[in-house]
Amino acid sequence: MEAYLSEWLSLLVRWFHVIAGVAWIGASFYFVWLDNHLREPPEWKKQEGIKGDLWAIHGGGIYEIAKYKLSPKEMPNELHWFKWEAYSTLLSGLALLFVVYYMGSPGYLIDPSKADISIGTAIAIGLGTIAVVLAIYEALIRSPLADNGKAFGLTLFAILVLADWGLFQVFTGRGAYIHVGAVIGTIMVANVFLGIVPSQRALVNAIEKGGDPGARVARLAMLAKLRSTHNNYLTLPILLIMISNHYPLLYGHSYGWAVLASIGFIAAFARHYFNLRHRDINQPWILVVAALLTATLIWAIAPAPVTSVAADGQVVSDETASAIISTHCVACHSNAPSHPAFQSPPAGIMFDELSLLASHADKVRQVAVDSHYMPLGNVTGMTDEERQQLGQWLITNQPE
Repeated sequence: MEAYLSEWLSLLVRWFHVIAGVAWIGASFYFVWLDNHLREPPEWKKQEGIKGDLWAIHGGGIYEIAKYKLSPKEMPNELHWFKWEAYSTLLSGLALLFVVYYMGSPGYLIDPSKADISIGTAIAIGLGTIAVVLAIYEALIRSPLADNGKAFGLTLFAILVLADWGLFQVFTGRGAYIHVGAVIGTIMVANVFLGIVPSQRALVNAIEKGGDPGARVARLAMLAKLRSTHNNYLTLPILLIMISNHYPLLYGHSYGWAVLASIGFIAAFARHYFNLRHRDINQPWILVVAALLTATLIWAIAPAPVTSVAADGQVVSDETASAIISTHCVACHSNAPSHPAFQSPPAGIMFDELSLLASHADKVRQVAVDSHYMPLGNVTGMTDEERQQLGQWLITNQPE
């Protein structure tokens, strides 16, 4: 019953996290698009203090949208703030981190072959990394480096790659990926909480007092815009991380940290094309380069094809394959898992019969032979020889 309730808890928290993330990212994409599509208004609007306007049609109606240079002549009775989408995403994401990785199966996070640590130590490393990187980011964005966009971007990328590499040396690939995502997500929410919202409050307070917002508010607004831009470029990489747990070909690779760094760069680079396009600057070569880099990455991490039946010329028997599966797989992947962390077989994959193993040959080869991701944390001590034997059996028994 405990495993059953744990799965429901994981499902509900994950569902809420996705809903909150969709709301936040959707709003973020919309406002970036909106800001980049504002056009110079007619003179009468300029006299009203309007900096740019936009006309749009949606939902059967026509909208007129205006952005003030500083403030309207009179503040509205109701002003909508966009912040809880971000806060809800962070809180639900941290809850999911605890439910799945800190309180769930240790194999999701700890790999004894990398670092034989306790769950308490792993939690301290994970949360400590999030806190340290956030502190470094906040120090940098409040420094003169923030005035140099390219230098800041390269510095931030280098810091994230270093954290990515370090976490990969300690955690499982999946655990490392999700913690890099937690680092990025925390930075993005901190940008809202520590920069964007305070800037908005300072502007509103200055307007309500009836004075000129002044240089301080203008500086806060500039930093808020910079933080918003950073969030925009981090959005696609974090979306990839949110779905990466389904793809061990990424985090299960021996250089999984470099794979994540490469995809993060490519995604942010591709996002740059759309940001320019919104400003009527068309640079299609950016997408071409991003596509070529993606193709190169796919080629570079592809597993070497296995063509030989066996190293010694002998075929691996069904009995040997069954023994390997019984020892290392069926505790989780069976109709009634005996592993305490699972109420049902992960991904619905069962190996109660040997024929079922052959039907999932490509997946098994990917996660247990090529990447060594399974068994989780290798808690059963599966040897390289057993992985080779399993791979050889899969080659000779793949379905027609």
